[in-house]
Amino acid sequence: MSRAASRSSRRGVPPVTRVPLEVLIGEFGASRSPFLIWLGLLGVGVLALGAAMVPIGPDWLDGAGAVVVATAYAWGLAARTGGRPLVFGLLTLVCALGAVISDQDLLLTGAAVSTAALASVFGIMLTVPAAGFLTAARECGIALACAGVGAMAAIGFEPAIQKERFEYVGLGLAFAGAMVLVYRLGAGFHGLGRRGLVAVAIGASTLAVSLLYAEMLRRYGSSGLVEELLDLVRWSRDTLGAFPRPIEAILGVPALAYGCHIRARRRQGWWVCAFGVAATAPAATALANPAVTFTEAFLSIVYGLLIGLAIGWVLIRLDLALTGNRGRRSRVAEQAAAVRPEPARFAPLL
Repeated sequence: MSRAASRSSRRGVPPVTRVPLEVLIGEFGASRSPFLIWLGLLGVGVLALGAAMVPIGPDWLDGAGAVVVATAYAWGLAARTGGRPLVFGLLTLVCALGAVISDQDLLLTGAAVSTAALASVFGIMLTVPAAGFLTAARECGIALACAGVGAMAAIGFEPAIQKERFEYVGLGLAFAGAMVLVYRLGAGFHGLGRRGLVAVAIGASTLAVSLLYAEMLRRYGSSGLVEELLDLVRWSRDTLGAFPRPIEAILGVPALAYGCHIRARRRQGWWVCAFGVAATAPAATALANPAVTFTEAFLSIVYGLLIGLAIGWVLIRLDLALTGNRGRRSRVAEQAAAVRPEPARFAPLL
């Protein structure tokens, strides 16, 4: 026994025990404090980006908000997927700060497209299984909202971009990142099964055909056809205020809604959810076009969400009709039995 402990025991005062640093760190990590700190930092970053868009405040507010949001998203994605939040959060902070301080177009553009891809994947990872259609619709809205904040952060870096290239690179990075994570969450390729393989093949084919058709039409389409499509876009923008993103409405939102529906029943639903980046990536790059206002970009995402949910509802009903029993009572019973366990929204998936 040390002298201080012996003196304390003679005076009737219990000796002071030193708690190891590892224990303190573990207790702090197990508490809600890290989540509350993360949520507060994310809120500060969003407020800074919103003030910069008004604009209110100093000129550096948009860059600071972009750095904070990118760091918070990297931290959150690592925590959600069982990685090392401290390592990836600090790495993102250093890279984002370096890009802002250097004021080099190449670094700022790289930080912007990386933030857009990060937000796209994080939006997918934040979703939870959906036993019913309304829950699936809610999850699609949450994923797009997360990607929308990423769009504000990406533009906060003030990149020098070429619109089509920025969108393609953002979608490619997001799709690659989602596939890497889903490979672990979906139990590898052997976890696909026959139905999962068919769903992934259809999703991949739709994505490839959509991108190829859009690019071929933009480069080699006849002037008459292109002009008709442009007239439709102009009518929608003049009448409705925006034109929905086709890839979001046709593939991204239906895949995410249907994937969340399957995840409540089978693990292979993660593979279908991966194609949800076709919705979150366009949302995360929605502000890349300087000719599009914030209101128009918001309405474009909302219209794509509504159309995609209609298609997703059809897919879910077809799935229930082909794999389940007929009748409303049977569908209600099937939905009540769809209770495949998965961690909570802000708990680690792995």
